[in-house]
Parts: sequence; structure tokens; C-alpha cells
Amino acid sequence: MEFNGNIENRTYKWFNQLLLGLVFTSITLMGYAQHKNFVMIDKSMSEKELVKIAANIVPSPQQLRWQRLELTGFIHFGINTFTGNEWGDGKEDPKLFNPTELDARQWVKSCKEAGIKQVILTAKHHDGFCLWPTKFTEHSVKNSSWKEGKGDVVKEVADACKEMEVGFGVYLSPWDMNNVSYGTDAYNDFFINQLTELLTQYGQIDEVWFDGANGEGPNGKKQVYDFERWFAHIRKLQPQAVIAVSGPDVRWVGTETGHGREEEWSVVPMGKNNITTEGSQTKVDQAPAGDMRGQVLGSRAQLKEGDALKWYPAETDVSIRPGWFYHESEDKKVKTPEYLKEIYFNSVGRNGVLLLNIPPDKRGLITDYDTTSLKVWREKLNHIFAENLLKEAKAVGAVKKNKNLLDGNDSTYYFLPIKKNKNIVEIDLKEEKTFNVLLLQENITVGQRVEKFVFEYWKNGEWKKATEGTTIGFKRLLEFPSVSASKVRLRILSSRLKPALSEIGLYFDK
Repeated sequence: MEFNGNIENRTYKWFNQLLLGLVFTSITLMGYAQHKNFVMIDKSMSEKELVKIAANIVPSPQQLRWQRLELTGFIHFGINTFTGNEWGDGKEDPKLFNPTELDARQWVKSCKEAGIKQVILTAKHHDGFCLWPTKFTEHSVKNSSWKEGKGDVVKEVADACKEMEVGFGVYLSPWDMNNVSYGTDAYNDFFINQLTELLTQYGQIDEVWFDGANGEGPNGKKQVYDFERWFAHIRKLQPQAVIAVSGPDVRWVGTETGHGREEEWSVVPMGKNNITTEGSQTKVDQAPAGDMRGQVLGSRAQLKEGDALKWYPAETDVSIRPGWFYHESEDKKVKTPEYLKEIYFNSVGRNGVLLLNIPPDKRGLITDYDTTSLKVWREKLNHIFAENLLKEAKAVGAVKKNKNLLDGNDSTYYFLPIKKNKNIVEIDLKEEKTFNVLLLQENITVGQRVEKFVFEYWKNGEWKKATEGTTIGFKRLLEFPSVSASKVRLRILSSRLKPALSEIGLYFDK
């Protein structure tokens, strides 16, 4: 080939652009490397190194979408609804399942009006009874009296969620007291087959929910669950879905009270140091091992206890009734709107996502007892958070030109210095106002960093404490005795690197 000056010039420009592209890519990857979802660690790392790693671990896109939901709904419905049991035994007659007025739209509408943004249906509970006409077992709605065996509850709920623009998830119990293959390798194949049906026949699935129940099957044996295979299958068929709570994306908060921890870290240590056998977490999608119900899970002292650090946030589950399935005897025991408000503050307001169970009755409807409580609860929350008293306030000092803390957008943020006397957000309310609720948020796409803070108000020539707390995370809500003041400030007392504060709000719960 004959070369000339023009070709040489074009070649030089092309090479230069390629080189610049490679440099830019390298810089981008270096930046990404500092903000991962999962990082392996070792025993030789100092506390300073571990804290820096933990401060830069962030949620995956799936986890971030899930966290922003704040409120999700659980629908426990199945053969237990008709037998009166909480846990069936797999020996039930499928013909017992016969909801005469089933209305999935009423379920989803009731949830949406309460502010719930995603619904998870118990497609199969421990009894093995399936709410869809699965090809792989006879213990399902296809042999029920409902719609002469031609009904599909999963489809009706999925369709209602799609229509009302509410997220849809499925609970599929790993434990199956009905299936004869449970306790053998064949059961894992059976489970994959059922997963495939659920993940390919009903459109987008936003959450797949497994619990940790693992008892005996018909043959008296317990199953060794092939979680890693199941997780990979979900990632392949529904990559946008989060996998909870015996899963790699979301963990169980540890109780069923609706109350999260006072100090709730989303970054937690996984596995045990220097253990590479059973019980070690060395893969991002490996089933988490060990008891994660401690009072605190991700403190500085605990970071060194794992073989990896992972963004692994807490889902806080509770039922609106004493039980998880509907029982007529519990109609007068539905949680009050006041108690649901307390649950909200102690779940969503403690860096968690609330999973509230609302079980339909034998008719296939959510009762008026439940819907009334949900409606008044939503009205209470709307009333409390209707007006941020800081909306027209003026930031003072270093943050005075920064609007990100008061723009109502959790994607924007302000990097707060952590040096003494500079770790302060001071705000002038312009006039005296009365308040008793504090809202704080960090931008978790940068990381969760705040370890301790105090909120103060100016009165009689001095700063006085209104309230204090430990972690913030995605959202922190604190109630305190009513205070009237015209000037307030937030002081960060301890943090892992510079905290990226995204929102601050003051409200008055009359």
C-alpha cells in the first residue's frame, strides 16, 4: 500500500484518539473500582483501610431501585387461607381452595393507595400448594374448585400490578412439604423448573423472595438448596430483580416486628476471615452464611470479621395482623394507623425498606378492617410530611450556596467536611417555627458514611440538643418533643470519610 502525508496524518490522529480513549477508560474504571458493591478483604488490612473500603461500597442498580421503593407489600394467600393454618403440611385437598370473589385489582389498589410501590405474592408456601397452574406438581390451583381449575392467581396479580404501575415480586418457598423429590438432588431441578415458569410467563419480576425455612419433606429428609444455581437462573431470566432475603441482594432485618436497628449499616462483613470452606462468602452471588440478627452488623470493629464487605441492606417485614395468613378471629386485631406510623418511622426511618403483609380473606378480598387502617395510616404520613419547614430556609456558612440539601432530590448531595467546626449544617428558618420530626438522607450512590450525629436548636443564646442518632443511610427519621426555634443545626460527630448528605427536612406532627 502506498502511504502519503494525509494517510500518515489521519493515522496519527486515529492513534491519538485511541490513546486518549484508553486513558479515559482507565480513569473511569479506576473511579468505578472505588465504588463497588462487593469487595474482598483480608486480615492484614488496617482499620483505616477497611473503613475507606466500606465507605466506598455502594448499591447495585437493582438495590438502589429497591431502596427507593421504601414501602412494599406482602400478600400471603393460599391453601392456608382456607384451612386456618399458618404453616400447612402439604396434605391438603386442593379443592379446598375456592375464593368466591377474588379480586387482585382490589389488592393492588389497596396497596397503592397506602403508598406501597411493589407487591410480593406467595406463589408457593411451605405446603407446596401453587397459585399458578404449574406443570410440575398436582398440588396447585389447576386441581382446585376455583374457576373449575382454570384460574391463575399469579397472572391476575401480575396483570393488576402492571395496570396500576406497581412493582411485582414472587415468594417461592424452598421448603416443600408436598413434593416427593424434596430431600434429593432432583428437587433442585424441580425448583428450577418452577422458577422458570414464574420468571418467563408473567412479565417483569422485580423481586424474588426466599425465606430460610428448611424442614423435612415427605421422605423425612431435609433439602440441600442449590442457591447458587437458583441465583444464576434468576440473573439470567430477570436480571433487574432483587433476590431476597435468603439471597445476595437483600437481607432479613432479623425480627418480624417492623422495627429495624437503631444503628443500621447497609455495608456488612460476609463470611469469616481466612475460611475458604463451608460458611465462607467469596462470591458476590453466593448464598450468605451465618447469623445476621445481631444488634449491630457493620460497625468499625466488625468490618475485619469477614472475608468480604458487601452492600447488603435490610428488609423489615411485619404483618398488619398477628398472623401472616388471614384468620377471621384476627379481624379486630389489625394494627392501628398509629402503630403503623411507628413501624414506618422504625423501618423506613432506620435505613430499611418496609415489607408489610396484608392477607386477603377466604373471599379473595382484603377486608375493610385492613383497608381502613391502611387508608388512615397513609393520611397520617401525608399530613406529617406535607410541608418541609426548611423549604424556604436559608443555609448559613459553608453550605449557604448549596441548594442540594433542600431540593427534594436524593440524587443530589453536599459533601460535608468532617474536620472539627466544619462538620456543621446550620440553617436559618427566618422566623420561629415549631417542629418535632427530623428527616435526614445520604446519597447512597456515594456510600453510607455517617456514624453519629446531633441535631440542635438555638434558644436563649445557646445551642440545645433536640435529638441525636447514629447511622443515616438512605433515610433516617427521628421524632422528639416539640421545639420552637428560628435557627437549627446538624453536627456530624463521626463519619467514614466525607458524608454525602442529600436531604434534610423538619416537620411538625400535630
